[in-house]
Amino acid sequence: MPKPYDVLVIGRNCLDIIWSVERFPAENQKAPLSFACREGGGQGGTSACCVSALDGRVALKGLVGGDAEGDFCRRRLQDFNVSTRHLQRVKNAKTPTAQIFVTRVSGRRTILYEPSSLPKIRLDAGDDQLLQAATVILLDPETTYLVDRVTALKSPQTVLVYDGERWRENVDRMMQAADYFIPSSDFLDTPQLPFNHLSRTQKIIGLQKKIKGQLVVTAGSKGAFFPHQGTLYHVAAPSITVVDSTGAGDNFHGAFALAAARGFDLFRSVRFAVAVASLSCRAFGGRNALPSLQQALETAGKLQIEAIASASVAF
Repeated sequence: MPKPYDVLVIGRNCLDIIWSVERFPAENQKAPLSFACREGGGQGGTSACCVSALDGRVALKGLVGGDAEGDFCRRRLQDFNVSTRHLQRVKNAKTPTAQIFVTRVSGRRTILYEPSSLPKIRLDAGDDQLLQAATVILLDPETTYLVDRVTALKSPQTVLVYDGERWRENVDRMMQAADYFIPSSDFLDTPQLPFNHLSRTQKIIGLQKKIKGQLVVTAGSKGAFFPHQGTLYHVAAPSITVVDSTGAGDNFHGAFALAAARGFDLFRSVRFAVAVASLSCRAFGGRNALPSLQQALETAGKLQIEAIASASVAF
């Protein structure tokens, strides 16, 4: 019998306020704002919207504050048909806000964010049924503290995907628990990994040796890299006119989680995720340019996978 959800996302929500500037000013300088908009944000929330935009069945386990910003975030999730049944509204708590300045020339962004004052997401006694109701569980970067609880409660057949951002407490345990460990390329430079003197290729190969599941490394406009059966592969991003790269990484993880839920193999999953992440950069905000499933599949089908190195290199 099919499970109720393709993907269960556990993670963060916030309000994004996006500003467009011609060029981001240096200190003691100023620049005019040419555009502004509000959108729901946060790794968990944006990933969940991505899954739903691609015709996936998705639920989000997370928190918002008991304020107007939290209500806005919930409404935007519901606009994307994300199940918010397990999204808790914390009374008298503030939903965090991120100020995102997008440079028009490049589409790159500078983010100033409020550290969240919301409590940590908890998995209660009744959440075992929720965790077993999804084919794939996607954990956002901040949820490493849940690794033991999730591993204990989920079905053995459930696939666990982790969105790695930076080194956190228990991330080493997540390396052993996740079926797919998917950090950004910045993670390779973390001081806790003894890779400083190595090339990027060697860093990826070295990190794969430290994790139990499959490693995929996102690299922004350069696409993604992954080792498989002794070879390191690269999927280049398609040529896209980038308006705003906000949420591209979150959309990569959401798309990859859905691909895993639908039984795509590793090569097809990475191409699909690269396509979705790239296409999502065509408009302001992480959710306003999400492609349809058909658009994503068509773009992914045109992407080439290049074998770039042996993954058995000794160093």
